Amino acid sequence: MSGRCYESQLAFTAMPLLSRPAPNPERPRRKLARAVPPMAIVGASVEMRLGDTLVAAMPDGALWIAEAKTLIVSDLHLEKGSSFAIRGQMLPPYDTHVALKKLGALIEALQPNIIVSLGDSFHDGGGPARMQEADHALLQGMIGCCDWIWVEGNHDGRAPETLGGAFRETLHIGSLVLRHEPTEAAAPGEIAGHLHPCAKVSGRGRSVRRRCFATDGARMVMPAFGAFTGGLNVCDAAFASIFPDGATALVLGKDRVLPAPNERLLGD
Repeated sequence: MSGRCYESQLAFTAMPLLSRPAPNPERPRRKLARAVPPMAIVGASVEMRLGDTLVAAMPDGALWIAEAKTLIVSDLHLEKGSSFAIRGQMLPPYDTHVALKKLGALIEALQPNIIVSLGDSFHDGGGPARMQEADHALLQGMIGCCDWIWVEGNHDGRAPETLGGAFRETLHIGSLVLRHEPTEAAAPGEIAGHLHPCAKVSGRGRSVRRRCFATDGARMVMPAFGAFTGGLNVCDAAFASIFPDGATALVLGKDRVLPAPNERLLGD
């Protein structure tokens, strides 16, 4: 397909040199680099299969399922600024507008039939009531243009459903299972949020830390979409039960997504 550049495997296993003697059985063998799931860089996004479903990780932190015309965003944490203000910590009150404008641009470009907000859509249960009138109208326009589904989050509970749309604790799309918090056991086809994954990547004598999708080819944890959301390093112990063999980070660059294998990821 025009414009599609397929990535080869990002991790390599060294071929044995037959002339060398067999290793000492008492000496621990060097751990081989884990295989990176097949994926392709397509324009600014990275495409891969979760189960039998093709998904595209986008630079804005959204996930696009073209065959279902479904756009997924996670952890918008709308009205986080106003939540902090109530507690006396003043932040610029623009986080909701910034997140909605970014989401609106994706809707305009992709024309989805379904939009899924994968939990923690608001920073707390009172968020919908604190929205500025202009932001409220902007969000209502988005909800009215397609099938909008709120997935329950641990921060906002069922509060977002007061704005319209449908509400689900868990959502199934084909072979995929969408929920806010990732399960600790094996969960093929699961797409979750909640942990706000970030990757610290080494290269060319320096390192950068950016939001990322985390995946092992069987399941995925999405980055936070909101403006004021922090991030948890994918090397943190919280990810160990989700990706016991390590994860590949699909790192959000300035204008594209860049895959980084587990071997290049650094802890904080």
